[in-house]
Amino acid sequence: MARPVTLFTGQWADLPLKELAPLARSMGYDGLELACWGDHFNVQEALASDRYLQDKRDLLEQHGLRCFAIGNHLVGQAVCDLIDERHQAILSPQVWGDGDPERVRQRAAREMQDTARAAAKLGVKVVTGFTGSSIWHSLYAFPPTSQEYWDKGFADFAQRWTPILDVFDQVGVNFGLEVHPTEIAFDIASTQRAIAAVGGHKRFGFNFDPSHLGYQGVDYVKFIRTFSDRIYHVHMKDVWWGRGDGTVGVFGGHTSFGDARRHWDFRSVGRGQIDFESIIVALNDIGYDGPLSVEWEDSRMDRVHGATESAAYSKRLDFKPAAGAFDAVFDKAKQGGMAGS
Repeated sequence: MARPVTLFTGQWADLPLKELAPLARSMGYDGLELACWGDHFNVQEALASDRYLQDKRDLLEQHGLRCFAIGNHLVGQAVCDLIDERHQAILSPQVWGDGDPERVRQRAAREMQDTARAAAKLGVKVVTGFTGSSIWHSLYAFPPTSQEYWDKGFADFAQRWTPILDVFDQVGVNFGLEVHPTEIAFDIASTQRAIAAVGGHKRFGFNFDPSHLGYQGVDYVKFIRTFSDRIYHVHMKDVWWGRGDGTVGVFGGHTSFGDARRHWDFRSVGRGQIDFESIIVALNDIGYDGPLSVEWEDSRMDRVHGATESAAYSKRLDFKPAAGAFDAVFDKAKQGGMAGS
């Protein structure tokens, strides 16, 4: 196996980690990308207690698992967002506080800085997550939206995230944004703009997830090659699109996942339309040797069945890059010795 195959625990937060860890191992996983919700990883407890961290390490080791990344998507989302009641449902009471939007954003920013510190204490070099966006609501350009309006959104992102990224740099941890609708970066063009906004900060990179790009019509393999030096983590998640009944478009029609009318929906890995073979080739070409982390989402399938087949699919698909050109041995000087006469 070329790379470890891990499971992102965010969709399994209803299970205590002591139950999820043996289940993940039985489903074929080599490690976990620990989410900062449920009881899977608590940032403040990690900072306060070395015992807490050791207990996490011991639990993972007991089941033959490793942790390669920490995911704090829910808190990251609140750093730049226009805050409303939906955020209260996903944030801890400590981050939500009094619900004042600006104070929520500031508390979320401090929690993301602490997430970098906690990851470093655990010995993890990548934190995955979201950034939120103050301009996502202006996605469609009406009322007429100027570039100056969008510039303000990227400036807001830079002002809020540069101090966070500076802490990541201080502790030697990378931040991997999962490029995604509702974030400051959701396709290649907006990703380039986000990098420029933070002055090319070396700790700002990406948790590559093709499922959020394919249905938009974004070339997800080109994304890998375009940002080859900033692919810090990879999610294995599948999606199909163009399969609805024509009543719902790419914006979703205010329908829920699993609605048969939808133009697109997430699928268990290998059952959608993402070309994972081309992704593996591109990852090999750029020298990515980190984990392939399954973020399992499929509204129509039992999750244990789906996560089990996703681990097997990812392992079967992955392969080590070539040690050299296949035709190099045509050169006599590179051939093995001939049998004696």
